[in-house]
Amino acid sequence: MADGKISVHTPGWVTEFRAFIMRGNVVDLAVGVIVGAAFTGIVNSLVKDVFNPLIGLLIGGIDFSNLFVTLKGPHLATLAEAQKAGAVTINIGLFVNTVIQFLITALVIFWVVKALTRMHVREDAKPAEAPAPTKTEVLLEQIRDELAARRV
Repeated sequence: MADGKISVHTPGWVTEFRAFIMRGNVVDLAVGVIVGAAFTGIVNSLVKDVFNPLIGLLIGGIDFSNLFVTLKGPHLATLAEAQKAGAVTINIGLFVNTVIQFLITALVIFWVVKALTRMHVREDAKPAEAPAPTKTEVLLEQIRDELAARRV
């Protein structure tokens, strides 16, 4: 501190932590989680706004989000009203929504993995150039050729 500067000692774990966070796989994981969260929002909207109305229409106009059983409390028309009144409910429709969301997510992940696997297989199928023979292999070929020439 003789020259007016304050020296701050950085603990070793800070450097290790910084190196850990900046590793490629940790950053890739963070990006994957963020993209996954955004994808979840898309799937939720797809199920709630597209599939559930179509499925409900096909099975007689049932709104899955309001498909519930009241165990205790007032029997009301919608789940929101029942929950607001403090009723104890089994939310069958919300469970069905979650199952549909899971199935759609699993199906999309299946197709993405299948496409990535095909791309990887195509990359592996490209013929690789044969490596140049080593000096030992060249010498052995010369010996083989010389022995073959002596037999004739």
